Amino acid sequence: MARLLMEVLRRCGHTVEIASEFRVFSAVPGALAGLQQQADLEITRLESAWQTGGRPDLWFCYHPYYKSPDLLGPMLCQRHGVAYVTAEASYSRRRNGEGWQDHQALLADALKMAAVNISLTQRDLDGIFQSVPDAVLEPLSPFIDTARFADLTPQPRPHHLVTVAMMRPGDKMSSYAALAAALQRLDDLPWTLSIVGDGPSRGGVENLFAGFGSDRIVWHGQLDAQDVTEVLGRSAVYVWPGHGEAYGLAYLEAQAAGLPVVAEKIAGVPEVVIDGRTGYLTPPGDTQAFSAAIRKLMIHVDHRDSMARSARWFVLEERSLDRAAVRLDTILKTHLERSR
Repeated sequence: MARLLMEVLRRCGHTVEIASEFRVFSAVPGALAGLQQQADLEITRLESAWQTGGRPDLWFCYHPYYKSPDLLGPMLCQRHGVAYVTAEASYSRRRNGEGWQDHQALLADALKMAAVNISLTQRDLDGIFQSVPDAVLEPLSPFIDTARFADLTPQPRPHHLVTVAMMRPGDKMSSYAALAAALQRLDDLPWTLSIVGDGPSRGGVENLFAGFGSDRIVWHGQLDAQDVTEVLGRSAVYVWPGHGEAYGLAYLEAQAAGLPVVAEKIAGVPEVVIDGRTGYLTPPGDTQAFSAAIRKLMIHVDHRDSMARSARWFVLEERSLDRAAVRLDTILKTHLERSR
C-alpha cells in the first residue's frame, strides 16, 4: 500500500522521494530511548540536506502505530514549517495498558498536529476518533493498480476455488485452518482448490489439507504478480476467511480478475468486499455459514457469474489508482490549504 500511495501521489502531480530509510520499530516496549537517539542523528542529517537541497512541501508518513511512531516527521515539520500528513495510522487504547503508553503518546501528538490523517478503514477512523478527538480525519478506500487486470478475460473453471496468502503463524494459519474445516463439509461437490503462497508454516498448512487428497489441492507456492493473475483468471471463487486482515489487497485483486469472494465479516475485510454484491461475508468463526456460501456459488452458476461481473466492475471502476488519485488530491488540496 505504501508503494501504491506513492504512485497515487505522482498521479496527483507530486514529486515523491523517500526521505529516510531509518526504521522505527519496537518489538517490545522500552526501546524508545535508544530509537530516539538514532532518530536525532537522522534528523540532523535531513536538516543538513534540506539546507542545501531545499525542504519539501509535505512530509507524508505511512502507517504510524504503537510499535512504530514517527520519530522524524513531527519534529522536522514543526522546526521547518512543513505540512505533515499521515496515512493508515492506527491507535488502540488497550495498548496503553500493555506498556506502550510512551509510544502512543508520541503517536497521539503526531496525529493532532497533522493537517490530515487519511484512514483506509472505518476501524482505524473509529480508533483514532475515540482516543484523539482533535485529530483531523479523512477516509480513503483501499485500492490497487488494476492495469494487469484490465485486459484479462476471465475463464473460470467450474468448481475451482483459489486462495492467495502467506503461510505464517498467527492469523494466516488460523484462516487456513478455518478454510480447511469449511471444505470438509463439501465432500459431495467436485471442488478443487489452488493455494498460492509460501512461508515458514508451509508444513503446517500442508498438514491441514492432507486429508483431501492430491486431486483436490493444487500447490502453486510463491508466484510473481502476473502468474497470480493468471491463476485467478482460471478460477471460479476466491475463498479466504481473512482473520486479522487490515483489509486485504488480495481480495481486491481477486475481484478485479472476476472472482466473487467468500470471507468472514471480520477485521477490515468489509472495506474491500461488498456483502451480497461482490461476495459473501459470513459471521466470524461460523464454519457452516462459510461452507454454505461456497456451496451456493458453486451450485448456482448464473448467480456466481452475476456476482463475478459485479466484483470486477467494483474494483476496476471504484478501486483503481485513478479513482484513488482523485480522492487523495481532493483531501490534500482541502486540508493543506486550510493549514496554511
